[in-house]
Amino acid sequence: MPSKAALHAFLRTRRSIRRFKPDAVPDSVLADILATATFAPSAHNRQAWRFYVVTNLSIKTKFAEEMARKFARDLEADEVPQDEIRKRIARSKNRIIAAPVVIVLSVDMSEMDVYPDRRRKKNEYIMATQSVANAGLQLLLAAHAEGLGGVWVCSPLFAPKVAQKVLNLPKSWEPQAMFFIGYPAEAQTLHARRKPLR
Repeated sequence: MPSKAALHAFLRTRRSIRRFKPDAVPDSVLADILATATFAPSAHNRQAWRFYVVTNLSIKTKFAEEMARKFARDLEADEVPQDEIRKRIARSKNRIIAAPVVIVLSVDMSEMDVYPDRRRKKNEYIMATQSVANAGLQLLLAAHAEGLGGVWVCSPLFAPKVAQKVLNLPKSWEPQAMFFIGYPAEAQTLHARRKPLR
């Protein structure tokens, strides 16, 4: 068992990695990462998280293109200059396509408590999404334990219907986040930019 100091050092050395080697991540490693992610705490222990793993290049490409179309429409509505839109779209598509593994994380409310009033419905939803966020962090730490890099992005929140349609997700799955996972192609720089505790 690692020492307390070693565990703290491990937790503090996880960094967001955005560039990956093209090497595939073994299925057994992915299975271990996802299994560890499910040990996150969750409201009522309902485990409302759902994972959709994409490694197939053609699916990643189609997903990237459809997400990019929605992103472009949003940027145009914001009156972002066309040159800037093209740059952002190219970067967005490349991140999805270049990542060896893309994991879309969704919340599923079908097993959560049901209330008749708006206040408790909202709170139940917040509890479920917080649970899903816990699983997301656990996923990143599990990837870190395997020597993999990863980064969390929220773009599915802005295009949930696109993700549901392209990936053929069940209707009860509401996309919340997306993770790019792979072996790092860049050194994990340890930044000291941490706000002080208050």
